[in-house]
Amino acid sequence: MSDIQFSHVQTAHCESGVISNIFRHYGLHISEPMAFGIGAGIFFGHLPFLKVNGVPGTTYRIWPGAIFQRVCKRLGVKMQSQNFSTPEKAMLELDRILEKGTPVGMLSSVYYLPYLPAAYRFHFNAHNILAFGKSGDNYQISDPVMDHITEIDPKSLAEARFAKGFPAPKGKMYYALSVPEQVSLQKPIKEGIDQSCHYMLKLRLPMFGVSGIRYLAKRLKHYPEKVGERKAVLYLGNIIRMQEEIGTGGAGFRFMYAAFLQEAANLLQKEELGVLSQDLTRVGDLWRNFAFNAGRVCKNRAVNNVSYGELSEMLMQCAAEEELVFKRLSKVKL
Repeated sequence: MSDIQFSHVQTAHCESGVISNIFRHYGLHISEPMAFGIGAGIFFGHLPFLKVNGVPGTTYRIWPGAIFQRVCKRLGVKMQSQNFSTPEKAMLELDRILEKGTPVGMLSSVYYLPYLPAAYRFHFNAHNILAFGKSGDNYQISDPVMDHITEIDPKSLAEARFAKGFPAPKGKMYYALSVPEQVSLQKPIKEGIDQSCHYMLKLRLPMFGVSGIRYLAKRLKHYPEKVGERKAVLYLGNIIRMQEEIGTGGAGFRFMYAAFLQEAANLLQKEELGVLSQDLTRVGDLWRNFAFNAGRVCKNRAVNNVSYGELSEMLMQCAAEEELVFKRLSKVKL
């Protein structure tokens, strides 16, 4: 097996983290927030008809794979992406590419990653990791959420790559074919910002963007009488879990996008972006406040009788503030 000299950097979110680490390996230094922003990763969606582990799905970022595709396209990076029909074919191809000295990104289920703490191992099938070599039979893994390089046995890795459920990873792997040494970031930044503003403000379906936050707020208010107290707690708990435990979650994605805006402000000498970065950071604080209070409701520790109605109002405030930020952002001349 070829000895790949790979520099692992811990990041906040798996997809943007793997992208940043792969690019860095080839000499293209793009920070994780910059990758997230160029890829227009910030988003919101609430899909009551799409059940995840029996409860409605909520997302605070764009769908898996979109950041990766957009960043590569906008920066002129050529990547090869593959899916497989069987674990045997997938593992053979992984070995073949690693033998060439090429780091390989993969989609996996966190449930089958034995190096993760037990509390984080549940059925979530859209976690990105990167293999860069082997130690004996085990694969050397750069997992962006870990602070150090780790290893995984072939059986566990195959299980993680072919986990059942939605979305099915199907052994997906990806690796770089060519990476430019230098890029101009002005146009990719503008395209990323324009796309984020469109998705947050202008999608016609009520479940997405700022409208989606209001959509969830209205439904949340009536959870107890619509689905019963027990299911209401399960539904609310999943909203918090998706916000605070999956990747960087709702508030964390707002903080990351704020970091992108600050970096873009410095690169492009646009003071307005720096101001909006501070404003979006405050929106992230609102999301954290919502999660804190929602968690107390789930644990029956509500202070001053915080109700589902009051939680709904907190979400309405998040929606109002995000709408202001993205409307102002859409008017910045870049």
